Parts: sequence; C-alpha cells; structure tokens
Amino acid sequence: MTAEIPGAVEAPEPTGAAPVRPRPRPHRNKVPEVTPYFWVIKVLCTTVGETAADLLNEKLGLGLTGVSLLMSAVLVGVLVAQFRTAAYRPGVYWSAVAMISVVGTLLSDNLTDNLGVPLETSTVAFALVLGAVFAVWFRSERTLSIHHIDSTRRESFYWLAVLFTFALGTAAGDLVAERLDLGYSLSAVLFAAALAVVAAARSLGLGAVGSFWTAYILTRPLGASLGDYLSQPTTDGGLGMGTVITSVLFLAVILGLVVFLTVTRRDVSGPGRGTPQQG
Repeated sequence: MTAEIPGAVEAPEPTGAAPVRPRPRPHRNKVPEVTPYFWVIKVLCTTVGETAADLLNEKLGLGLTGVSLLMSAVLVGVLVAQFRTAAYRPGVYWSAVAMISVVGTLLSDNLTDNLGVPLETSTVAFALVLGAVFAVWFRSERTLSIHHIDSTRRESFYWLAVLFTFALGTAAGDLVAERLDLGYSLSAVLFAAALAVVAAARSLGLGAVGSFWTAYILTRPLGASLGDYLSQPTTDGGLGMGTVITSVLFLAVILGLVVFLTVTRRDVSGPGRGTPQQG
C-alpha cells in the first residue's frame, strides 16, 4: 500500500509519443590489432597447418581426401562460433586461423597429389581467385582494411581471403622449394628476406593494406618451411623432430600466447583494451 499525498495531481500519460527503443549495440572489429604478437601467432599457426596436415594424413589412415573432409567440417564449426561472437575473441579467432591453415594446406595438396595439377597452374589459379575475392570485396565495401571487419559480409570476405592466402602460400612455397631445390632452411631464409623487403617498402610508403596482405601470403611458406625443417628426417634436410613433437610444441606456444592476450588485451585497441568485450 502506498500513501496518497493530499492535493497531488497525477500527471497524464503522454499520448502519441514515439516508444523508446533500445540503443543498438555498436559493431566492434572482429580481428585483432596487427602487433608483433599477431605475426608470431600467424607464423606458428602456419607451421602447425603444415605439420598437422602431414600428421593427420599419416596417422588417421583416412587418405588425403578423407582428412580434408574431416578438417573442413571442423573448420565450419569453428567459423560458426567465430561469426556468432560480437567482438574479437582471441581463443575463437586463432582457432579459426589454425584450422583454416590446415584446410588451405590440404586444398593445395589435393590439387597436386590427387588431381595431378602442376604447382605452376595451382599457384596461378589461387592467385587469380584471391585477386577476384579482393576485387569483389572492394567493390562491395570500398575497403580491404582489416580494421573494419565489423559486419557479417565483411567478415565473410575476410575469411575467404584468408583461406586463399593459405592455399596460395602453400602452392607458391612448394613451387619454390621444388624448382629451386633450396632445402627447408634456405627456403625459410628466402621467405624471411622477402618479408623484410615488404617491411622496408612499407616504411618507404607502400600502402598499409597491400603490405599487410602481401606479408600475410608470405608468412605461409615461411611457416611451412620452418615446420618442415623441424619435423622432417635429417636425411631430407630437416632436424628429425617429427610431426607429432613439432605440432604439439607449436600448439603449446600458440595456446600460451592466446591465453596471455586474452588476459592482457594487448592486441585490442580503443576502449576495449584491458576489459573483456561482451559477446
């Protein structure tokens, strides 16, 4: 029971006023800031993509096609989780990168090993497909910047581009390694030098978008060369650590870095730094 105040006049309810609608939630970028952590984890994911693809193909006994179908199904599940987040989540995001690295590797390997497509042909084909993805993306959104991956359509273009950078990097890396016969260690040095050239060009005025995607492609064969150097037998020019040890080692480092970034938010800019973003 509430006490009535003598003489009080009840205010009439407003009529015709527009209903108050909840303010829409701001869209936040679904991709981390490009920091040294970004490139370190990217290379590690690339290495795992190479060694894990070899490991699964050897140990599961499903054949290249069976492993490809299995990993593609896992990738779809991870991407569904990624698309359902409202903001960048280190664990979900980097799981998607690691899985897309495996699938991109298998995509190139299937063309070469199962269908007999020459590496020259697959390299050119992947480059053309990637160029088409970028062209449609830019025509639709007027930008290829990863700082504005804040809608479902932009995120779809982003992950499609990432898939074909991995496939292109795999084909191009195998092409260079087989044609030049440099060995794993020298191949890694070659691709590291190419990345240094991109970094120098960026400091001299190369556009941020172009330099980012060029570096993203080059880190694929760099990581693959490192993975092969560590895992392959000494008779083949490697260190003989094997795919199991190499994969577990790199996965452990990735996990440690992802946990660190989840806690510290070092790869998040703006008001989200230091506090978890709500999903």
